[in-house]
Amino acid sequence: MALYDLKKLLSENTYPGRGIVIGKSADGKRAMIAYFIMGRSENSRNRIFERFDGGMRTKAFDESKLSDPSLIIYNPYLTLPGVDIITNGDQTNTIYDFMSEGKTFEEALMTREFEPDAPNFTPRISGVVNYKDNGFTYKLSILKSANGNPDACNRYFYNYIPLDGIGHFIHTYKCDGNPIPSFYGEPEEIALPNTAKELADLIWENLNCDNKVSLFVFTQDLEKAQSEEIIYNKNN
Repeated sequence: MALYDLKKLLSENTYPGRGIVIGKSADGKRAMIAYFIMGRSENSRNRIFERFDGGMRTKAFDESKLSDPSLIIYNPYLTLPGVDIITNGDQTNTIYDFMSEGKTFEEALMTREFEPDAPNFTPRISGVVNYKDNGFTYKLSILKSANGNPDACNRYFYNYIPLDGIGHFIHTYKCDGNPIPSFYGEPEEIALPNTAKELADLIWENLNCDNKVSLFVFTQDLEKAQSEEIIYNKNN
């Protein structure tokens, strides 16, 4: 049994910020990835997810209202042969570039730090899924300031062997606040359903209605060359 209930974690937290879920479906047939974004400002809320060949991007819903693209316009999801990369910022491209050259997830993130958005110093959260022989492994990472000290970046890496029905959830913020307190502790072990639709609805329906912006869910069948993806945008 998983340690945490994803519905409870989301419904009782008005502002987890941006979040990544990776794990294995309850029936053991699929790798599952989810990524969501939230926003408190008009600029942050003025976004949608848009798929393109080889990845997924954030973009302004109303370009005329975009005041500052830094930190909010990026590629959250990119793919390489046998690899899915999901992050909350432009470090997606850093990981992609390093892994394209045969380097590692960890090597890529050792070159990056938390976001320069004082006083929050938002953590950079990242995940990677490596597929092999009808199976997969996955990693998660968080780069965060030392309890709000901008002079020190602490980098944490977590490696997982998939278990049926188990996923891990990491998000940028512990909860709402001013400044917003960063996530702390290990990624939260959660129970996962069977399908992309079930996971998408579970997340979307329990994110705070005022602050949620967009959600991306991707599942990969481990035996068949089939994948499924869902994008929910509050701005339609």
